[in-house]
Amino acid sequence: MDILTCLIVDDEPLAVEGMRFYLEQIDGVIVADHCYSALEARKKLRDAPVDLIFLDINMPGISGLELLECLENPPMAILTTAYSEYALEGYRLDVVDYLLKPIALPRLLRAVEKAQVKKSQIGQSELAKNELYIKHEDCYVRIEPQEIVFVEAMQNYVRIHTVKGTYVSHQTLSALIEKLGNKSFYQIHKSFLVNTTCIDSIKGNRVIVNGQELPLSKHRKEDFFKKIVNI
Repeated sequence: MDILTCLIVDDEPLAVEGMRFYLEQIDGVIVADHCYSALEARKKLRDAPVDLIFLDINMPGISGLELLECLENPPMAILTTAYSEYALEGYRLDVVDYLLKPIALPRLLRAVEKAQVKKSQIGQSELAKNELYIKHEDCYVRIEPQEIVFVEAMQNYVRIHTVKGTYVSHQTLSALIEKLGNKSFYQIHKSFLVNTTCIDSIKGNRVIVNGQELPLSKHRKEDFFKKIVNI
């Protein structure tokens, strides 16, 4: 079962508490946070992304629909409202489901199951999209992105260090980064791309990855600490 991290967005405190009470009884669901306005939700999503938002449509200032439209990469959304006339508009925005208040637990369960199925489908699609084959010597080798420890650039070649071995491929580092398209990787230097899950420690301008010291570029250091180390 895919675990869903959720954000509840509703301007009515009682509605928030009722939704939280229901969700905490459902296996595979974690309520990460709640908020009472679309503007507050926008900030929370920027600081701490979630898989799914339970989003009230009618809120003062910016509506739930307007929030979805202004988010660059919105999470999955289940709309909640007391007004059925917004249903078609919600589906135009590719929401997972549309719940009319008052919300019954069985109906909520079906909506959550839809979100779990969709998350699983997205995950499988991402794995297929990130599947990587490289030409190494006289054959093509399939590499799982999560097995890559770090990549070293050498002009028009890259040396890919993995948990299974090292492979040399005739391509640029930028081309490989585009193929990976994975948030787990960060370019710490013009010549080095690292799998952030393999980082042991950071000391000064050095990043220790699986026991090996790699240079951390001075002009990338601030962004690295902000995005990866969260400092």
